[in-house]
This record gives sequence, structure tokens and C-alpha cells, in this order.
Amino acid sequence: MIRVVLADDHEVVRAGFKMILEQDAEIKVVAEAADGTQAYTIVSRERPDILLMDISMPPGQSGLVACEKIARDFPGTRIVILTMFAELEYLFYTLRGGAAGYVLKNSTSEELLSAVHAVAGGGSYIHPKMAALLTKQLVGSGEEEDRSYQQLSNRELEILQLLAKGYTNKEISEQVYLSVKTVEAHRSKIYKKLGFKTRADLVSYALEHKLLDV
Repeated sequence: MIRVVLADDHEVVRAGFKMILEQDAEIKVVAEAADGTQAYTIVSRERPDILLMDISMPPGQSGLVACEKIARDFPGTRIVILTMFAELEYLFYTLRGGAAGYVLKNSTSEELLSAVHAVAGGGSYIHPKMAALLTKQLVGSGEEEDRSYQQLSNRELEILQLLAKGYTNKEISEQVYLSVKTVEAHRSKIYKKLGFKTRADLVSYALEHKLLDV
């Protein structure tokens, strides 16, 4: 039996995917989480075989940050990202954070079940559309793309997204449960790594590289 925890901030979405998963007699959804913090707590208790998790969940601990922490602290639980984001930027961050699978929410039921079985069996799974984009990048399109965002840690990316949305350092500290001083330190590192001088530079960069989960 493959034991699965579902993490998504929309209850109706969790219900739909639970129904799909449990059509397979070899899969059982043992618990659900509404955000990254809950996902971490539940995985620590249940130690499931698979965590099926969205990237975009309420701040406090985003899917990207939760993925990295859970992969580090509970290596026996393999992570499959279930998302609407079909951009290489997010694929890069989730794979670097320890995910073993990346499935788009518009996948068929068969694709979702195949991903769960593949990852539970020790393999990996990348949605065909994302695999094609990845192959295109590796082969090269003849035009060099700016991927300087790959210097950022998952936490720095999360803070960049909140800064780009207009949140103050204090508001960000309250949402991600860090001190204002720590948020300011992350902000300084982001500006230094990417060469920003103003918040306008940051917003423009985030939009250009599709780094906003909106």
C-alpha cells in the first residue's frame, strides 16, 4: 500500500485528487494539509511514502520552502509536486529542493497515478510538457536565457515574491515567521545577487521571469 499525504490550500481540490488517487487499490490518502507548515507536521507524524504537494500555498511556509525542509528531514517520504505552474523556473526550484516528481494539475488521472507509482518505486516523474521544455533548454535554442534567479535559495525566492507584491519587511516577517532583521538580511542578499538597486528593478525582474505565484 502506498501511503499518501495531500497538501493543497483548497479543500475542494484535495477532495478531487483524493478521489482520483483512491480509485487505485494500492494507494491510500492517510492525511491532508492546507499549507506547508501543516504538511511538515503531518509528515513528521505519519511518515507517508508520498507527499503530493502544491507549490502555491499561503505564506508562512510555502510549498517551495516546505519541500526543501521535508526532503531534508524526512528522506523516507518522497515528494511529488502537483501544480498549475508550467514554467522551468518552478521545476528547477522544486527539483533542487528535493522533489522527485512534478505533475501539472491539468494532467490526466492516469498521469497522476503513474507519477505516484513511479516515485513510490524509487524513480522520478516529470510531466511530459515539462520534460520537453527541459530537453529544449539542455539542447539549447541558440539564444542564451538569463537564469540568474537560480542563485537564490528557496527562502530567498519566497521573499522576493512577497517583496514584488508590495509587502513591507515587517509584513513579510509576520507571514513567513522570521524576524524583521532576518527578512532584511535576505532582502540584501537578493539585491546583491541579482544586482537590484530599487524595488522597481525587483518587480520588473519577477514579472519578466514569471516568478510570481499569481
